[in-house]
Amino acid sequence: MSKTKELFTTFFKIGSFTFGGGYAMVALLEHEFVEQKQWVSREEFLDMVAIAESTPGPMAVNSATYIGYKIGGFSGAAASTLAVCIPSFAVIYIISLFFDQFLALSVVASAFRGIQACVIYLILSAGLKMLKNLERTPFNLLVLAAVVAAMVSCSVLAVSFSSIFYILLSGAAGLAVYLVRQLRKGGKRA
Repeated sequence: MSKTKELFTTFFKIGSFTFGGGYAMVALLEHEFVEQKQWVSREEFLDMVAIAESTPGPMAVNSATYIGYKIGGFSGAAASTLAVCIPSFAVIYIISLFFDQFLALSVVASAFRGIQACVIYLILSAGLKMLKNLERTPFNLLVLAAVVAAMVSCSVLAVSFSSIFYILLSGAAGLAVYLVRQLRKGGKRA
């Protein structure tokens, strides 16, 4: 099977069985592409998640495009992106035709409550795996502690910040550390 077809099939499967958006998909993506197929390393996968989260658009689509391009070039990116979108589009389209009747069904409401519990688990599982794979440098641990402290403080104080704020702040801190390291390297050579 060609890489493009394999990417399409894999992302169609992931798109069909992932509920809860991109974060819920992270655990499935890691299992499929890092552990099973070994197409990307754990470090590259963590970078992909950071890039997919910090670029505009849904994380699932950004992840599919990134991995598709890495594995199969432009055609791989197109196939992966299309494949991950088709299941959601089809389900939403069908639901939109019968939306009012669909929501009135008690079995649907119960199913969604069950799916919510599963989504929480998937997001937590993905977060813990990423945390285990995080390089334990003082800077990374400091940024992690600062973000957790900020998130807990905002939750306790009922202050609402966008996750974009945390991403931009963490990205700026990473860039600052990079620049400081470059300046130190330049100073040592002189």
